[in-house]
Amino acid sequence: MSEAPILRAAGLAKRFGARLALAEVSLELWEGEVLAVVGESGSGKSTLLACLAGRMAPDAGTVEFRTRHEGWRDVHAMSEAARRLLERTDWGFVHQRPEDGLRMTVSAGANIGERLMALGARRYGWIRAQAAHWLAQVEMDAARLDESPLAFSGGMRQRLQIARNLVTRPRLVFMDEPTSGLDVSVQARLVDLLRGLVRRLSLAAIVVTHDLGVARLLAHRMMVLKDGRVVETGLTDQVLDDPHHPYTQQLVASALAP
Repeated sequence: MSEAPILRAAGLAKRFGARLALAEVSLELWEGEVLAVVGESGSGKSTLLACLAGRMAPDAGTVEFRTRHEGWRDVHAMSEAARRLLERTDWGFVHQRPEDGLRMTVSAGANIGERLMALGARRYGWIRAQAAHWLAQVEMDAARLDESPLAFSGGMRQRLQIARNLVTRPRLVFMDEPTSGLDVSVQARLVDLLRGLVRRLSLAAIVVTHDLGVARLLAHRMMVLKDGRVVETGLTDQVLDDPHHPYTQQLVASALAP
């Protein structure tokens, strides 16, 4: 593990009118580490993810990313062009609805290849070979390269979205409820796939989820949000097996209820 984190945030705050969405949220994320952000609907999970990923400006606080060549950069002080380049190279973003992260009117191969072409790749044969390789990496049949995402199930679309994100070998991936809305068996296979990819590629990831089972299987550490505030944080198994805050205890009890 590196001696320095790959992402750090300090004092993040956000309001929507009178509603407090985030209050003094700080965190650090290390290379190869997965952090799960959990809490009930309205706890601030998605707002935090959007602020960390540069998709929403906080009212206060900073988000910094340790780039490959320029060291620490303030995400929200970067130009739009610089942040867009970061999103195409060192970052990935997996949406809850795969349709939000895919172009549904082009083929599976084109969805993956577009990210390479955005970085200047022009050799058709190489791009196609990379697309086929990454379909195989997410356990999809490379023979479906030319099929439309419309022909795929929800689970297959999510796998395609993951392949589209990983083709440029990002160092950090943001995931917004990546298994939500999928059948239990499909969800289990997707979690197993994600675990393998994170380990094999040494990815850092922040996963927003309401599912404590997904958090336990995927994440090294867990952060619990309630009303925009961090109420508990620690190693995932420790938080789930011995929750200290009453809200975390409630979440765990609810997850265990028949």
